[in-house]
Amino acid sequence: MAATGDAEETQLQEMEEEAGMENEMDSDEEEGLGIENSDDEIDDSSEDEKENEAEIQRLEEQLSINAFDYNCHVDLIKLLRQEGELPRLRKARQKMSELFPLTEEIWLDWLKDEIHLTEEEANREKVYELFETAVKDYICPEIWLEYAQYSIGGMGLPGGMEKVRSIFERALTAVGLHMTKGATVWEAYREFENAILATVQPPPGSVPTREQQELLNAQLERIHTLFRRQLSIPLMDMDGTYAEYEEWSDQGVSDTVSQKYKGALKQMEKSKPYEETLMIAEPPKLAEYQTYIDYEQKESDPARIQIIFERALSENCLVPDMWAKYTKYLDRQLKIKDLVLSSHDRAVRNCPWTMGLWKNYLLALERHGADHHTISDVFEKALNAGFIQATDYVNIWEAYLDYLRRRVDFSKGESTLTLESSRELEELRAAFTRSLDYMKQDVEERFSESGDPSCTIMQVWAKIEALHCKNMQKARELWDSIMTKGNAKFANMWLEYYNLERSYGDALHCRKALHRAVQCTSDYPEHVCEVLLTFERVEGSLEDWDAAVQKTETRLNRVNEQRSKVTAKEAHVARQEEEKTEQRRRAKADKKNQKKGQKGSRPGDKRKAEDKDYEDEWGEESEQPPKRHRGESDQGFRGGGGGAEEFMGTESGLFGRRAPPGRRQEPPGAKRGQQVAPATVWKTQEDDPELRKDDCSVFISNLAFTMDDPEKRLKKLFEPCGPVQSVRPVYAAKGFRGYCYVQFEGKASVLEALKMDRQEVEGRPMFVSPCVDKNKNPDFKVFKYNTNLEKHKIFISGLPFSCTKEQLEELCKDNGTVKDIRLVTNRSGKPKGLAYVEFGDEAQASQAVLKLDGTVLQEHTLSVAISNPPRRNTADKPGFSRPVGAMMPRSMVYGSRGKGRTQLSLLPRSLHRQTGSESKAENGTAPKPTGGESGDAGNEAQAKPLSNSDFAKMLFKK
Repeated sequence: MAATGDAEETQLQEMEEEAGMENEMDSDEEEGLGIENSDDEIDDSSEDEKENEAEIQRLEEQLSINAFDYNCHVDLIKLLRQEGELPRLRKARQKMSELFPLTEEIWLDWLKDEIHLTEEEANREKVYELFETAVKDYICPEIWLEYAQYSIGGMGLPGGMEKVRSIFERALTAVGLHMTKGATVWEAYREFENAILATVQPPPGSVPTREQQELLNAQLERIHTLFRRQLSIPLMDMDGTYAEYEEWSDQGVSDTVSQKYKGALKQMEKSKPYEETLMIAEPPKLAEYQTYIDYEQKESDPARIQIIFERALSENCLVPDMWAKYTKYLDRQLKIKDLVLSSHDRAVRNCPWTMGLWKNYLLALERHGADHHTISDVFEKALNAGFIQATDYVNIWEAYLDYLRRRVDFSKGESTLTLESSRELEELRAAFTRSLDYMKQDVEERFSESGDPSCTIMQVWAKIEALHCKNMQKARELWDSIMTKGNAKFANMWLEYYNLERSYGDALHCRKALHRAVQCTSDYPEHVCEVLLTFERVEGSLEDWDAAVQKTETRLNRVNEQRSKVTAKEAHVARQEEEKTEQRRRAKADKKNQKKGQKGSRPGDKRKAEDKDYEDEWGEESEQPPKRHRGESDQGFRGGGGGAEEFMGTESGLFGRRAPPGRRQEPPGAKRGQQVAPATVWKTQEDDPELRKDDCSVFISNLAFTMDDPEKRLKKLFEPCGPVQSVRPVYAAKGFRGYCYVQFEGKASVLEALKMDRQEVEGRPMFVSPCVDKNKNPDFKVFKYNTNLEKHKIFISGLPFSCTKEQLEELCKDNGTVKDIRLVTNRSGKPKGLAYVEFGDEAQASQAVLKLDGTVLQEHTLSVAISNPPRRNTADKPGFSRPVGAMMPRSMVYGSRGKGRTQLSLLPRSLHRQTGSESKAENGTAPKPTGGESGDAGNEAQAKPLSNSDFAKMLFKK
């Protein structure tokens, strides 16, 4: 084979020489014609080189700032390879290899470049070392094949053939079980042995010697063995291998081989559906690989479980959960040191931002007896990995401190520790001190919080000092420091300290701790007092008991006084709010009566003015029902288009309301002022309120006011959810108000209807929420989104308004499984440039934050963070209060006519109230009374925010 290679090289050299001569002849002929063109090409190429060099320098500067920028490494390597900067290219690849495992493509390019550069035999060892590094990163059949082919070129060296066979055997161990690509390695190994067989066969017609025959038989047995080994493994297209063996073997296929082949074929048929699913699936194929892994784990073949994990990781190397599952399997099942530790090392190099992988790596190193220097180095790398949460640093410090504590032999006590154990104890104490400094300086500076508000690290240190070192003085100092960090008001912290003193201290310090707890605790003072009294019953004297009783009674009396003051203050505020509400109601009634008393308008115009006044009083988007006037009956209101009994609280905060007093609601499409016969009066609800069932109804809001025939439209829209019993749109004087009630015949239809929430109807998102009476269920919440920290979800701001869900999914899918995307819109359906993207787990969301934050989409720079929505306003909680203006309709905040475009009132001056106090009271702030004003005005001047329940009571008063 070496001779064949020399012949090929000679032929290539001859072809290059001929091509060179032809190029010289062509250049001589075109020398006079192409001088100017060649100069232009040289100028263009020089400009490109300058641009590339500037980009290379920019990338190198960026890597000097952030060495963990993966994409920057890749771009730099591509540019250097394009420019042919071989020394700089080699250096860039080495730096990236130290920080990250390289992909198959990067390794193959690197290896091919080094093979071309290294022609001397003395430098082959460097290429071998590079191959050894490459095969450790990922299980890659192509790299193993390249490694074996390169080793064949060194067969002429001493031990060359044994080295080739060793590499092939290692390749079979690593990738020989690969269902789809493993067969290529087997076939390459057999071709190599067949080539060797051709060299040991005697010439035709000659009689081989004894040594030649033994060598020939040994070589034939090697090939037989390779066939038998391959046929016993389930691989794709293994029937072709069986047919090839039948044709090659002179003795045929033995029954044993046939039996093993049938067993492997049967196993391959079981795995074939999973392989076919992987072939047609779109990357990253996480779900398909997980299903395959579950199947192999049920089959309990460790080698096959390992290979499917490796295949999954080669395509999903940035998924921390997959690495965690793989390393956990290796830790608990295989327990092979080299395999376990190398897998943990690859895991943290691929996902350095994941604290859990570093923590498991430290435990694996300790479990397999790694030296202290190695474990310390790994821990230092973890601190520099750039975790995304302050609590991650607390957890990694706890893992390292646990390891240091286990190194110390406390079996004989601190006073009798050996020199080595004493040194290890001092190292442990120094590590505790360093951890506290690190959390205070580095972590707080970066996250604006320590991540350890309960001081768990200091608590563990205090317990170690008390339990193992018998040093209660140090433990008390630590607990004093814990209490000074804002923990003295929590009863559970004092009880932890008390339990420590109870276990390792004395009764005197227990008593002192409990007395301080009674004095300082603000969350559960009764419980702390009870613990103190129980302690004195067991340990104390009569004087101690009396002191404890006096202490607890004084403290509890003070607490009760404080609580009584708070209750009285809340009651006073509630009374003031009620007085203010009554004052506002009277002011509005006077204003309305004054308007009605104006004369000089025509009878027809007076009727329209009354209707207009009613509409203006509540505003165009009023959310409150009108008050009932004396003499109005329920029947009259039901006939007018809105039941007085129907006040339903919903997600949008709207209430059912009836038509303006003295008017009947016109049916849809009727002209204003047109007389409608009583028989054709259109109703918004059933005549009998008992027929309405809230548990079978949903509330629909945010509909377009211009919707034609909303009853018919909504009935058709919700019919797929189930039989619709009735649709009750809510109307006002101007027409449809944009919300209604839909009642189904069964409760099951409600669940289907709620799934239509936020569906777009006539260009607006339709809000669908349960129909619940908030008077009966004041604690009912309908806000559908979480308001707590959601570690599996990211929040993206700065999006272009034209961004769609599909574009956002395309942007995020490379970081993990995208489960849901929600684009935030306003009530009209227009986007706000915000979005929430939910991933399969926390690790994928964390990866997305690191990768996407600061990226540019359609000339918009995106800001990406873990979802932590602001808490919703808790105005519906009992005792909560807020400014009246925050709960009032828009028309009441901006005046009786709402917020006009010019801010000018078009109402005639004769209809205006001239007193400024009433105008200001309408907006929720009355002026301070003068000496001649009434007491009601004085109470209004002291107005304070209304609670939600009080404001509702005010509106519902007759």
